[in-house]
Amino acid sequence: MPFIPHSEADVSAMLKAIGVARIDDLFDEIPAALKIDALAKVPPGLSEMEVARLMKERAAEDGTPLNFAGAGAYEHHIPAAVWAIVSRGEFYSAYTPYQAEASQGTLQLIYEYQTMMTRLTGMDVSNASMYDGATSLAEAVLMAERCAKKGPRRVLVPRSVHPAYRKTLRTIVALQNIEVVEFDFCHEGDMAGGISPEWLASQDFGAFTALAIAQPNFFGVLEDVDALTDWAHANGALVIGIVNPLSLAALKPPGEWGATAADIVCGDGQPLGVPLSSGGPYFGILACKQKFVRQLPGRIVGRTTDLEGKEGFTLTLQAREQHIRRAKATSNICTNQGLLVTAATITMAMLGPEGVRRAAANSMANTRALHEMVIAIPGVRALFARSFFHEFVIELPKPATTIVEVLAKENIVAGVALGEDFPELGDALLVCVTETKTRADLDRFVDALRRAIA
Repeated sequence: MPFIPHSEADVSAMLKAIGVARIDDLFDEIPAALKIDALAKVPPGLSEMEVARLMKERAAEDGTPLNFAGAGAYEHHIPAAVWAIVSRGEFYSAYTPYQAEASQGTLQLIYEYQTMMTRLTGMDVSNASMYDGATSLAEAVLMAERCAKKGPRRVLVPRSVHPAYRKTLRTIVALQNIEVVEFDFCHEGDMAGGISPEWLASQDFGAFTALAIAQPNFFGVLEDVDALTDWAHANGALVIGIVNPLSLAALKPPGEWGATAADIVCGDGQPLGVPLSSGGPYFGILACKQKFVRQLPGRIVGRTTDLEGKEGFTLTLQAREQHIRRAKATSNICTNQGLLVTAATITMAMLGPEGVRRAAANSMANTRALHEMVIAIPGVRALFARSFFHEFVIELPKPATTIVEVLAKENIVAGVALGEDFPELGDALLVCVTETKTRADLDRFVDALRRAIA
């Protein structure tokens, strides 16, 4: 990306045009009592060379371990061209479009992203993304309540939904007078690790607005989404699907769940071309049926033609607080994570439908291969018998946290110990495998795990 500095002459010319002598004069309305000379906990400024060195040192601390952790953030192959294109100035520094006459390139890219997401999810409409998967779930719940207009203001969320998603949901809706009712997943039998539709049908939850269904769920388990969707609709509630977008290349999309499909779909777009990046930033997915589009937060870009018949792109819906009356706004989110959406769009365009399917299929094949290998280790057993996508849970004969620490010394991230969020599962470890792993990687993991246990 080119660097364009402002010389002293440039600054002087701009100040003269504005009509002030110094930059400080632009802030003369701030009372002197509110001004401070320095920020106590902010270190002195560094040169470009020093900043580059510092960032490289911090990035190096992450190392390059053999990674078998997932739990919402996944290591997938990203074609080299993706971020080479994203890093071009016209993408890298482009700001969120507010006006209808915003950059046609930015608007077209968002339009293409929306098109790709509706095809993946099977839904009618997609917005231009959210902050991340957790906040997209919270926005989906708020959206469901607006769609219901009247009713109990209660949402059902199984404990098999990502713990961070559930915490974020509670934080955001706590002051909205919305009750989040969590219910447990099955712990025994063929339905262990997921929701039993028969058990759910036998419960009396009272009236509720929506049911959240994760597919796959936090444990990687595949839910009976058809039965769950039909049960929720039979009870007069909406269905919120929480999805991994890569899985939709192999699994039935939410637009085909049950007799009448899910109503709102959310999730994290990180698997589509976004690197792990030490934990973020990522971006959230949000899509819905056409009849709920007026309650969809964020922006929607449409394609049209001008008076001369030329194709153009424009913001079609942008129901934010600065566009309409504050009380009518559907969201006050101030960014659409456009840079990451750009990466996801380029990734999907480069891979194409077949490439995305292969990434999903290879991830599933590698996961099943490792699953068979680890449960053959004495003392290790599969905790759940249900089908899974590219994550599975195993029970270990030693504390899972200890196993994670031991394998870390061999530069292997063994997975995610579940004891903190799910103490009832005991020494359980959530293991993830993607298309990036080779047979040698699987062998190395199994050998290290066997030694750690023995």
